[in-house]
Amino acid sequence: MAATSTIPSVVATPREGKFNKNAARRVRAAGKIPAVVYGAGQDSVAVAVDPKIITKILHSDSGHNTIFDLDVTGSATVKAMIVDWQHEPLKGALLHIDLKRIAMDKAMVVSVPVQLIGVPVGVKTQGGILEHVLREVEIECLPSDIPSHLDVDVSALEINGAVHVSDLPHSGSIKFITEEGLTVAHVSAIREEVPEPEAVDATAVPAEPEVAKKGKGETEAAPAADAKTDAKADAKAEKSDKKK
Repeated sequence: MAATSTIPSVVATPREGKFNKNAARRVRAAGKIPAVVYGAGQDSVAVAVDPKIITKILHSDSGHNTIFDLDVTGSATVKAMIVDWQHEPLKGALLHIDLKRIAMDKAMVVSVPVQLIGVPVGVKTQGGILEHVLREVEIECLPSDIPSHLDVDVSALEINGAVHVSDLPHSGSIKFITEEGLTVAHVSAIREEVPEPEAVDATAVPAEPEVAKKGKGETEAAPAADAKTDAKADAKAEKSDKKK
């Protein structure tokens, strides 16, 4: 469950004046980060908070689902959660925080991380791969019943085996918003690499087909045949003249 015992209260100082980029830079230069507090039917308040405490909350077991005491100067202490935050892209420093007042007697929807426990049989003895498909699920419950995470045992999974949202721990205190049939994790077989066909060089000039060449005898055979025919004709003509 979301714990508050090890998390110190967050002290927030109201901000005054204009709320623009220059004002936000001045807040950060003073060692604080700008934040907004809203929810529980009350007006939104622009405040400044200590980034070290916010970082500690985000890195705790329950993370952004942690419920803590928020002490806004000049107002009563309330329960609150971190609902959004922005980091500086390069150095990772916190730039802005959104805090929401929490009514402990009203159910709320939150995202909870899913942790896989054990090594699947399909990985250990069958050479498969475990794929963690769904890393968070949405649930609805009272703030005091928010779990820091949901554990599911995957050690019995074989090749092609899967666990679904319906296999996660269920109780009467939480309601799953994420569809029960969605896959949380599964074990798949390693695909064998199929050798790619050899690449064809598009620049290569195709070899010309071999053309049958006429032999020398073929080209000279016709004249020789013509000579024989002419000789026979001359002989017949000579015989005819003698008879005359």
